[in-house]
Order: sequence, then structure tokens, then C-alpha cells
Amino acid sequence: MANDRLSQRPWIGTPVPEGVALPAPRLLAHRCHSTWDGSAFGPGRAVYDVVVSGGGMVGSAMAAALGHDVHFREKKILLLEAGPRKATDCLPESYSNRVSSISLGSATLLSSFGAWDHVCSLRFKPFHRMQVWDACSEAMIIFDKNNLEDMGYIVENDVIMAALTKQLDAVSDRVEVLYRSRAVGYTWPFPCHTSDTSPWVKIDLADGRRLETKLLIGADGQNSMVRKAAGIQNIHYQYDQSAVVATLHLSEATDNNVAWQRFLPSGPIALLPLSDTASSLVWSTSHEHASQLLNMDEESFVDTINSAFWSNLHHSDFIDTAGSVFRSAISLLMPSGTAARQLPPSIARVDPKSRAVFPLGMGHATEYVRHRVALIGDAAHRVHPLAGQGVNMGFGDIACLTHHLSTAAFDGKDLGSIKHLLQFETERQRHNLSLMAAIDLLKRLYSTSVAPFVLLRTWGLQTTNALSPVKEQIMAFASK
Repeated sequence: MANDRLSQRPWIGTPVPEGVALPAPRLLAHRCHSTWDGSAFGPGRAVYDVVVSGGGMVGSAMAAALGHDVHFREKKILLLEAGPRKATDCLPESYSNRVSSISLGSATLLSSFGAWDHVCSLRFKPFHRMQVWDACSEAMIIFDKNNLEDMGYIVENDVIMAALTKQLDAVSDRVEVLYRSRAVGYTWPFPCHTSDTSPWVKIDLADGRRLETKLLIGADGQNSMVRKAAGIQNIHYQYDQSAVVATLHLSEATDNNVAWQRFLPSGPIALLPLSDTASSLVWSTSHEHASQLLNMDEESFVDTINSAFWSNLHHSDFIDTAGSVFRSAISLLMPSGTAARQLPPSIARVDPKSRAVFPLGMGHATEYVRHRVALIGDAAHRVHPLAGQGVNMGFGDIACLTHHLSTAAFDGKDLGSIKHLLQFETERQRHNLSLMAAIDLLKRLYSTSVAPFVLLRTWGLQTTNALSPVKEQIMAFASK
């Protein structure tokens, strides 16, 4: 498989901009050779086994996972982060408005190198149940586990970063972190290098330094410079929605262990638990409505949120009657297959200055790997937040790539070889593309209030809710 992939890529080793025809192989080889200057090959040159570009949650977790891997103890790893080092000593009393829903699989990854223990010592909130329902009907689906086990965790991004920073500090002898460092250029090695050329990826930093690495991992976000420089095409488009986020306070204290999501015609609104008295809002809606929400006074904003969760404005008698008859039929066929509906909590107020808005889109790199290059996280894929899978997909990439790189290191193989990188790509694309397609379909299916579509999704949601094995499969797939 690897040889087939290589034979289809005569241009490997240099970036090819989208839409530009490939040059002849001879010209390409000359061009590649001419980019190297002999001064870079002195005894003092910095050569790393792995360089991770991008020090966000996914990039930092990738570097920490490799740094703690038993087969990487003799390896040199570098993490490049354009921003400053973030404080890890203490957290502010107020909650951040940027949070992530961490799946059990992601928590297992973070536990594998000690970061989850730090998360637990700082601040997090487990949820035992997820209730999703339609604003145009009474249809709903409830996900939970036996004995009210944890389904996942809501964690502030800052808390995750603090935990990852501590674990990077713990392996500072193997993982070097360069803060306020930005790559401005990459030079790709030609597969058949000569004695006067380097076999590694060369990285030029903004401060003039030049590094080399056997494997470059791009974790630099949706506008990935690594992806663009490697000439990897990214299929993307913007949704007609923006997400409004905020930190909310409940009218009264509760166990608050349920993640709530309601599909409105304008987009899904989600309430994610932060504590017994606070929750995080993620409301995907039209750009115009998002701007209105951002500029509302606090009282109007709170009233609008409560109405979005409680109002039956979008119901119709026809849909309600048809749904009720279908639900009764399911109850007769599967008496134990339905769960009781819970009512969402009422919101009392919003944290000052916690409201923010950002545009939503979808993107997917046509390839995750090239010779000595791998993409992970948003550099490889971007999804709608309605399923809370964005960072979990990135952590899944890390678990898979770490496994293949650890095996390669144990076997003494070249870390940048496309043969085992392709195994990572195949495994992750199969998972990610399936999940992205399902998320995109849900977004489109629930973006209409046309009666036939509402009725179909009502029956579909009611049927799925009654089939416990199907729900278990959905939860198992999403937690990978």
C-alpha cells in the first residue's frame, strides 16, 4: 500500500500549491537541491526526532504523549508554540467561556501520561446523561449508562492546557518547548537525497533559527501552515452559522450532571454543566441572530436562552399527533425501551463579559500524511460543535499516531517513513470521515422546519431512542 501511495506522488519532497501543475521530476529535484546551503550541516545543527508545530491542546498533548512514551526516552522532541507560556499555578474563580466535552476515550489518553490527574485536581464536571430533543416536535433521545456512570466530562480549555503544561515540564529533558516561536518556512527533503543534502525536514523560524526534524507533526489549527506548505489540499466550507458561547448561572443549585441540547430551526443550543450552579452555553445560530445575542442586555439574553429551551413555538398539531401515535406504538412493542424526559434547568444570569461569538465551518484534509509529515487535530479536520467531538477527534489522532510511532521507535524504524504514517492515516480517516458525515447530516437535517422532514426525523429519533443497542454503538463510536 505504501509503495502504491509513493508511486502516485512523484512530487513528494516539495510543496505544491493548489491548482498549480506539477513540474517535471528533473526540475523538481534541482529545485529541491538548490534550497540547501552547506552551512546548515555543521556539527552544531539542531536535529530533532519529532517537531510538533502548534502548542494548543492537541499539539501539547501530542508532545506530552511522545515525551512520556517508554520507547521515546532517547528521542529529542520539540514543541513550537507561537504564544507565550500560560500560567498553571492557579485558576481564576470565574469559569472560562471556552470549554470542551471530553469523552472517556480522551480521558484515557490524558491519563496515559498523567495529565488527567492534574485536570481532576483543578476543575472539571462529569455528566452522566445527555438529553437531545427537537424544538419542532416532542421527539428526543437520551444517552446514559447503567448505574449513572460518567459519560464524559466538561472541562475548561485552560484547565486542560494547565495540565498538559505540567506534564511537559515533567519530561523537559526529552521535550523542549519553544514559546513565542513561529515557523515561517519549511523545506522538504527529496526521497532520494544525496550526500550534500539533508534527509530531514528543514524549519525556518521567525527569529532566524533553522532546525531539522525527522518527522514534522502539524497541529497548527484550521489554517495550518504545515498543511499549506506541504501542498495538501483542504476541502472546506463555511456554515451559515456562528456559535455564541457564554458562562451561565442557574436559578437554583442542582446535581447538574446532564448535558442538554435542543435542535432549533436556526441551529442547536447546548447547555453543558460546569458545577452545581453554573453551565456553559454553546448556541449555534445564524450570523445575524448571533450578533443580536452578543449585543443584548443581560436580562433579554437570559430570557431568550430560557425560551429557546422551554418554548413550544415551533410545534404543530399535526407533527405532535403523529409523533404521539408513533411513540405509543413503540412503547407497546418495547415497554422498557424509552427513558423519562427531564426538564432543563432555568437560567438566572450570565457572567459579565463571558459572551463571545465565532464562525462555524467544516474542513477536511485530503491527506493526513506525506513523507516526514503528519497532520492532526484541526489541521486535518474541522467539524460543527453540535456533537462536541472537535477536540476528541484530535485526541483520537494522537492516540493512534503515538501507537504507530512508538512501534516504529521500538522496531528501530525511521519515524518519518510514510509506510507507518499511512497506517495512521487509514485508521483515522475511516473514523473521522464517518463521524464528520454524520455530524454534517444532522446539522442539515435539523436546519429545516418543513413538515415532511420534521416528521421523518421525529420518527427516526424516537426509534433510535427505543433501541438501546443502537445507542450503545453510537456512544462507543463517539468515544473513540
